[in-house]
Amino acid sequence: MSNETSFSDSVILLTREGMGSADAALQHKLLDTYLNLLLKNGTYPNAICFYTEGVTLVVEGSPHLEQLSLLEQRGVRLIICSTCLTYFGLTDKVKVGIVGGMADILEAQTRASKVISL
Repeated sequence: MSNETSFSDSVILLTREGMGSADAALQHKLLDTYLNLLLKNGTYPNAICFYTEGVTLVVEGSPHLEQLSLLEQRGVRLIICSTCLTYFGLTDKVKVGIVGGMADILEAQTRASKVISL
């Protein structure tokens, strides 16, 4: 199996404001670099799942909306936890992706050959 095929069967989990567990500015900087490299590379995961604080990345005001929109246009499924959106009061602010439930996230994970947590 080639690396491209392997990665296209992968799911990425985003559960924080950005990438890693540093302060928010560094988390956003790291995620910005990661998403830009992902777009440049042209090899995409099957899905990116957003839950807990990760849902803040797909709503109005997120600095990553353009990159995430481009990934979605290129066939990456962006799955957002509806329970988390409700918890944070962000349900009406979603700008990219598909609002789903934990069952949708679980389904994406179980179908994936690899699950990557950022």
